[in-house]
Amino acid sequence: MKGPYVMQNENKAKRGFTLLEVIIAVSIMSTGILLIGMSWSGTFQKMKRTQINTEVVALLERKMAELDAKYKGKPLESIPDNEEDTFGTEYPQYKWKMESRKFEMPSLSDFLGSREGGVDQMTQMTMKVFTEHLSKTIKEVRVTVIYTLPSKKVQSFSITTFYVDFNKEPPMPALPGGAGS
Repeated sequence: MKGPYVMQNENKAKRGFTLLEVIIAVSIMSTGILLIGMSWSGTFQKMKRTQINTEVVALLERKMAELDAKYKGKPLESIPDNEEDTFGTEYPQYKWKMESRKFEMPSLSDFLGSREGGVDQMTQMTMKVFTEHLSKTIKEVRVTVIYTLPSKKVQSFSITTFYVDFNKEPPMPALPGGAGS
């Protein structure tokens, strides 16, 4: 037989949680879920950026290898000033462009002239001839891969290389006052 005292303790044991306890538990749980969701979102964005960077590097390497095979050993004049295209249906969000220009060597005589006492006229003339010769035998080529994001924002990545025409005549112009002149 159960007494009134025992009945009262059983009712207290079946009572459950208070409203305050439920609100605290729900807020802790929702904060945890929110943090996990933000973590996954940030990780996904970083993975997407890494994938884009990997694709860009591979496409730049591929395009540079194609251009190298196409123009290596040929006269610099055969390299067009501008060229552009897409990567086809394989990479529809990417396109490329190539720009080339004559290499412009900075004047070395300006650097030498800033020294105390300057440089003599012969050295200046030698530097000028050397600079002109380099400008005629080197061409700067820049390849850019352009990525269009789904939001229509455009990102571009570039690489620059230099093509040298070793067969350019004359190999080195004769300098005034040099041997054989």
